[in-house]
Amino acid sequence: MTSLRCELVEGTSIDDIHFKLARRLFQVGRIYVIDHGSYEGHKRLEFDHVTAHLRYPWTRPLAPTMPVGLPPVTDDKTIEEYFMKYLFSADVAENETYTYGQYIHPQIDPVVAMLRDQGAGTNQATIAIGGKESILQEHPPCLRLIDCRVMHGALHFIVYFRSWDLWAGLPENLGGLQLLKEYIASEIGVNDGEMIASTKGLHLYDYQWPLALARLQGTMPENSVLTKEEAELGERWMTNG
Repeated sequence: MTSLRCELVEGTSIDDIHFKLARRLFQVGRIYVIDHGSYEGHKRLEFDHVTAHLRYPWTRPLAPTMPVGLPPVTDDKTIEEYFMKYLFSADVAENETYTYGQYIHPQIDPVVAMLRDQGAGTNQATIAIGGKESILQEHPPCLRLIDCRVMHGALHFIVYFRSWDLWAGLPENLGGLQLLKEYIASEIGVNDGEMIASTKGLHLYDYQWPLALARLQGTMPENSVLTKEEAELGERWMTNG
């Protein structure tokens, strides 16, 4: 029986963790062909499970800094807009099945009150995303919980994603969550703290492999599960091989 490979990646900023996770994924990821969904027929490189620990997630800019010539995955203005529309607001547009904010927004004030009153004495300040209807949705929420912890005079977030796009999703999600953490910390009167994010579904699609390779300055890490040629080929393997 093959055991799951559980990784811990330590980093400082969102930029740092984005780089380190991409590098580590090339070394330990599992490659498979997607057999259903939006990217059916494509390959995906995915961790069995990974926990990312960000010690200074408030570092600005929040958005990762790309090498010269590589398009940005996001920017701080877009992250702020994402935070306001999809995390902090309960509004759901007609064309949207749900937003994270519809679940998060009603729980913010109770969490603030709980942390203000009980502080480090509570393990109950957890914001849940999704309901019993989520299991029947075609695309249920990826972010499922935000666990809030006051310790050593600071507010820390421990979050869980069921599935997570490493290339573009992670930087914007973490940036938005950081802004939420800063807001809650200011409301309860403590310092801003660290962030821990766990998932069993952090991945790169084949069309993202060349971008991730460029993020690593074109150098494949030692013992990579992909060759440099495979990473450069990306989704073109479907027509070339």
